[in-house]
Amino acid sequence: MNINRFLTAAARALLGLLFTFSGLNGFLQFAPMSTEGMPAGAMAFSTALGETGYMMQLTMGVELVVGVLLLVNRFVPLALALLAPVVVNIVAFHVFLAPAGTGMSLVIAAFEVYLAWAYRAAFRPMLRPSITAPAPASPAVASSAPVTT
Repeated sequence: MNINRFLTAAARALLGLLFTFSGLNGFLQFAPMSTEGMPAGAMAFSTALGETGYMMQLTMGVELVVGVLLLVNRFVPLALALLAPVVVNIVAFHVFLAPAGTGMSLVIAAFEVYLAWAYRAAFRPMLRPSITAPAPASPAVASSAPVTT
């Protein structure tokens, strides 16, 4: 096996396991997170997200779906695009509010960036500075079914 393919598969599997576990834990709470020693700002932020009534569920749902997609190697570029804002917020949370976890958050970000680079061909069309819109399909082409009256 090519070393790049191995590294990509390993990074994808590790990130997939991490986010599948995190997403499931967010719903099932089988490994409760300790709040002991958490800085006041981090605690206030986490509490505020929980009190919205939807933000933590949305985040955990995205983490679970993305984790599974990465594990089964399906729609990986889409999974990476959905995961990017989550990873940015994980890094920002630890850099600004809970510095003790900064190292792990940077490892997660490194895996995300590595995988985005490995799948860069899928992102290339999205990153073009300009593109012309496709011409609308003519009515005859849009419907291939015969017209019955």
